[in-house]
Amino acid sequence: MVTVAALAAVLAGCGGSDAGEGAGGDGAAPRVVATTTYAADFARAVGGDGVQVTQILRPGVDPHDYEPSPADLEALAEADLLIENGVGLESWLDDAISASGFHGTEIVMADRVTIRHHEDDGAEHDESDEHGDEDGDPHIWHDPRNAKVMATNIQIGLATVDPESAAEYQANLDSYSAELDELDRYTEQQINTIPSDRRKLVTNHDSFGYYVERYGLEFVGSIIPSFDTAAELSGRAIDDIVEKIRSSGTVAVFSESSLPPRTAQTIGSEAGVRVVAGEEALYADTLGPAGSAGATYLTAERHNTDTIVGALR
Repeated sequence: MVTVAALAAVLAGCGGSDAGEGAGGDGAAPRVVATTTYAADFARAVGGDGVQVTQILRPGVDPHDYEPSPADLEALAEADLLIENGVGLESWLDDAISASGFHGTEIVMADRVTIRHHEDDGAEHDESDEHGDEDGDPHIWHDPRNAKVMATNIQIGLATVDPESAAEYQANLDSYSAELDELDRYTEQQINTIPSDRRKLVTNHDSFGYYVERYGLEFVGSIIPSFDTAAELSGRAIDDIVEKIRSSGTVAVFSESSLPPRTAQTIGSEAGVRVVAGEEALYADTLGPAGSAGATYLTAERHNTDTIVGALR
């Protein structure tokens, strides 16, 4: 497998030389497999019409616990470029790579992103490694500054497998980066309209840590006290989060689009606060289907911000 750092070195050495033909050696569009909905959306934004993107995870499907299909393995076997999130999000991916016989270029979007850890971790961490940092928070995309790093990593990968189109990929990246900067400004402006004593967030699971850190919210807690939705939910954890909601003065609990709202509704009822669910649910681990507010990363993050601000303000 080829890491982003190695790819960057390859690209630097290729500048101005005869780059040869596109992926496959016949000028064909590179065949890209993206694991998550976010990876696929970023790949389409950076690759434009010049890439074929096969998306493994469908909208609304939880990426933490997935069983690859034969079609997924076939797509991996034929891929020129594999784009994954990393930080342990796709725990099923290593087995799928081995089973498929994938031999293309692999890009980990989390490379060069500073990874969050639980406060009681007790260790210093700066970056994710190739696949792992499995105790880290994989929800890196909820800070648009991280999304810029992720998109840049994709551009490096695309330019490596299709050097003839490197300039086009760079132009697409520049345009998309400007949109991410605008999203970051918009989010900060909107969050700043919430009274400071109401900027308190409770979600289904611990998935908005990067968002909380970026925009100065207080993370009161989550219903599932883990980065992973598959973690076991105990009666004590439920009692703890109800008490935190009551004692902190939190005014809303936010459900997530890929998780059933039932437990959130129960906790909200016990704590006596509003539960944001249904079409207003936050896009946390997955984007939504075409035509929904979460169809793309840019629209999903705006939806999240507008929903949070509307409920807390």
